[in-house]
Amino acid sequence: MTDHMPGYMTEYVWASLSGANRPYIVFSDVDETLISVKSMFDFLHYRLVRRHGAAGEEEYERISAVIARRAADGAPRSEINRFYYSHYAGESVDTVTRLADDWFTERTSSTRGFYIDSTRRALRGHRAAGAPLVLVSGSFPPLLEPLARELGAATVLCTRPLIRDGVYTGEVGTPVIGEGKRAAVLAHLAARPAVDPRDCFAYGDHVSDLPMLELVGHPVAVGDDPELRAHLAALRPETIAAR
Repeated sequence: MTDHMPGYMTEYVWASLSGANRPYIVFSDVDETLISVKSMFDFLHYRLVRRHGAAGEEEYERISAVIARRAADGAPRSEINRFYYSHYAGESVDTVTRLADDWFTERTSSTRGFYIDSTRRALRGHRAAGAPLVLVSGSFPPLLEPLARELGAATVLCTRPLIRDGVYTGEVGTPVIGEGKRAAVLAHLAARPAVDPRDCFAYGDHVSDLPMLELVGHPVAVGDDPELRAHLAALRPETIAAR
């Protein structure tokens, strides 16, 4: 697993923190920013194969192919997000949560490179300095809450599938993707008027994270998305983007 953030980025973060006297918040995307997999799809595969074996593998490939076609046709990520959660209609929340706990335990105990270690180190450094961590993701609570507990994240801003009588309906409220991330972060900041967004950090790996990254004074690009890095360089030429 390639380390996505070089040493100078870690040193820059520590230097920034050492002089910080004002409260600030750290927002972080999850998939391919904090962890190396796309949590929703990795878990969907895990769930289907564990439950149905080879038939589950075939079902996962069918769903993935539909999503790939929709993406190629230009479907917005929010639409794909809604399509994904439609496959949980009728599922017990308790059952999905137990499976998600098993998934997290297996991935973190047996899969090297599950975390992008450089991002995790940076977030832990912020946390040690007293900054609250906020995970921001299009994924959903059963997959994100174990990560939040492990990191000591204070809050999870995410897509929340609708639930009726302890069962997923297959529908969602507002997907926390793109502009959904901007809205979620803005609402979080609005409830904390003592925090200046210019003092805050945000980590993301994809151009779809820009609506969140543009809100803070210290946006950090994780990985090699050229479009994201170009946008951040234009936005703040002094921003150091992680490779």
